[in-house]
Amino acid sequence: MPWCDDCSKFWNPSSVAADGTCPTCGRPLPAAASVDPHKVNVRELAGEQGRAPWHFKVLVAAIVLYLGWRAVEGVGWLLDRFG
Repeated sequence: MPWCDDCSKFWNPSSVAADGTCPTCGRPLPAAASVDPHKVNVRELAGEQGRAPWHFKVLVAAIVLYLGWRAVEGVGWLLDRFG
């Protein structure tokens, strides 16, 4: 996104004048480099392997235990009601 130092503002490419100048002060703005989203490696930019944090794993384990217990209670309720 083009940045104007004089105005201290980011401009959308569609809001910049046709000749590439700032619409407020008329200063020439650098052209934004186009990026192909299919060629960007986000994991490389992040500098990590992208592993899930430990507290997410604990949350998933707690949810699995809770839903498993609810399934056991549901089967018990069905047996009491219809058995």
